Amino acid sequence: MLGEQVTKIPVVAKGLIDTTVLLETTLFIPPGSGPFPIVVMNHGKASGNNVFQARSRPLHIVLEFLRRGYVVVVPNRRGFSESEGSQPTGMGCGLQYESGLDNADDVIGVLDWVVKQSWADKNSILVMGQSHGGLTTLALGARGYPGVKGLVNFAGVLRGSNCNWEPGMISAMSRYGRTSNPPSLWFYGANDSYTGPELAQRFMDAYTKAGGRARLVAFGVFGQDAHGMSGSAEGVKIWLPDVEAFLRQIGLPAKIVNPIPDSVIRHGINIPPPSGFARLEDSAAVPYLEEVGRKGYAAFLKRVSPRAFSISSSGGWGWASGTNAASRSIDFCLKKSNGAPCQLYAVDDEVVWSAGRDGGASR
Repeated sequence: MLGEQVTKIPVVAKGLIDTTVLLETTLFIPPGSGPFPIVVMNHGKASGNNVFQARSRPLHIVLEFLRRGYVVVVPNRRGFSESEGSQPTGMGCGLQYESGLDNADDVIGVLDWVVKQSWADKNSILVMGQSHGGLTTLALGARGYPGVKGLVNFAGVLRGSNCNWEPGMISAMSRYGRTSNPPSLWFYGANDSYTGPELAQRFMDAYTKAGGRARLVAFGVFGQDAHGMSGSAEGVKIWLPDVEAFLRQIGLPAKIVNPIPDSVIRHGINIPPPSGFARLEDSAAVPYLEEVGRKGYAAFLKRVSPRAFSISSSGGWGWASGTNAASRSIDFCLKKSNGAPCQLYAVDDEVVWSAGRDGGASR
């Protein structure tokens, strides 16, 4: 239902000698033939070696844009996850401007490939990003890429360690603002561990005084650290109303056209409705299981939601909790099913299996 594809897109990395690198990119393509408006979501930088950073998969953002008929493009830039190459400039101490532009060039290389696809509307592009990806987004706006209608910056920043990095960020914002044409929407929280409200306002002032068009949403305190607001389910209600209004302002679709259920994000697949086959706690009612399987079901019952348990007529079973619990429980079941299909039995607090129903998730 998410139309998820992972591909490697060739991008020319400019340097003393230009080279071509493959950038790991996740595409989420809605049903239909398109052409679809495009949203690009640029990831941030986790602590540690970029190579060990997981493939970016911002599902809460993906879901809202798929619902509105967008194809969502999530590139991993050079040196991140399975993408080839390495970050071309230093990270944070006076090099923010250059780093942003170098990373924006990676995203532009991916966009050059995307806009050639039959399902892509090259004239309707929204670019978004969080943290280092927010800086990348604003830098891309300064490049003047055709078809980009707007920019969304979630807590954009690139800081250094053991140095006075704030002036470099303020300078970068000013320099991007001089040549940026698309309007932008900025989100910074009061308890952001990277910036804080005063520094965010200085970023904004530098950008707009130089000619950039932006509106700042100062959304206050969020959880333990507002820096991660955009990546959480709870953050959707903060950013979505302003982003919807922004989409309408810049002439991009804001209306839901694909009513995808939230369970797709919670569990990785669509979940069938409760069947009433048995009480959740009645382990004796679960078909096909032998003693070890019933012990597995008892372990499943001790977990909190999201959680799921799957079964097979061959006696295979599997359970999982946490992200993508339902799809993972099916995968675990398939490893024990001797080739027979697996079906969801219980999801969260409901039994969804019944005789003759495949649970909507057989594989």
